Amino acid sequence: MQKQRLFLICLALFLFAPQFVSVGRTQADPFYKGKTIRIMVGSTAGGFYDRWARLFARYMGKYIPGQPEIIAQNMPGAGSVIATNHVYNVAKPDGLTAVMPLNSIYVDQLVGRSEVQFDLRKFHWIGSPAVESTIMYMRADTPYKSIADIIKAKEPPKCGGTGTASADYILSKVLEQTVGAKFNSILGYAGGTEIDIAVEKGEVVCRAHSTSAHFGREPFDTWHKKGFDRHLIQTSRKRDSRAADVPTTHEIFDQYKVPADSRRVAQVVLAAGDFGRPIMVTPGTPAERVKILREAYVKTLNDPEALAEAKKARMDVEPTSGEELESLVKEIFDASPEVLERVKKILAN
Repeated sequence: MQKQRLFLICLALFLFAPQFVSVGRTQADPFYKGKTIRIMVGSTAGGFYDRWARLFARYMGKYIPGQPEIIAQNMPGAGSVIATNHVYNVAKPDGLTAVMPLNSIYVDQLVGRSEVQFDLRKFHWIGSPAVESTIMYMRADTPYKSIADIIKAKEPPKCGGTGTASADYILSKVLEQTVGAKFNSILGYAGGTEIDIAVEKGEVVCRAHSTSAHFGREPFDTWHKKGFDRHLIQTSRKRDSRAADVPTTHEIFDQYKVPADSRRVAQVVLAAGDFGRPIMVTPGTPAERVKILREAYVKTLNDPEALAEAKKARMDVEPTSGEELESLVKEIFDASPEVLERVKKILAN
């Protein structure tokens, strides 16, 4: 009897063993194994958005089960609206496509521009490696030595921008509406590098972009040594140590006695710095994959080699979680109708 029972047990193990092996293999073979994740960068190569995307591409994969290959792919245009539209409408919701747009991308949706075919509230936000303030630079050989000079100028300076979500366009509109400083925004450049070249050629004379980029790479290192540019204003709450002589927007608002309601509007419009260098994935991506990507993002920003590379490249690290970014998006779009109406008025073409 015992022999017969032992025989039946062995037979059952033989017959069902393939199923147990199959289950084991399924658990051991995660979704991302053998896959490729693409990070679509909404600007051209060489800038800090591109640098961050490529750093994540080098390090983030080892913290994702299955260790997928990660590729950074540039898709510039319209202030990163093209890349954001692509990931929202074309990419599959499988966790294999992320986008790193300009941190001011929310503005185009906020004012209801026709080019926008996405809803930022539906993306899954992975995180941002840094908080970014904005600084405006001007060629030193121009007569515009301060915001006061621009307010008094008969002819507004030409500033370059990628689109209506570019930092230049947004900051210039805020300054025009709050203190009367007018700018001639020349839009349509593919990326920041192209604007800097245009400044060197004299096509435009100014640009606003992230403070970390301005003090973290060429051509600005050389410009500063040669006295090629000057700095007019920065959007940080307090003066950055690298631009200790440059007034903040708050100081300018104080100087020109900008009322509290206008300051609240400016706060919404200039919230881009709080978004930093955001990464997000397609709406509808399974929650467990969003969790995997968020955890890998956090681990990457704690990786000693990744941090050393960022430090060497002078890329400031001040992380924001995906959950915090989602809350920020909600806060902005939940602003009062009065505030949103004034925001639209400021940024309308």
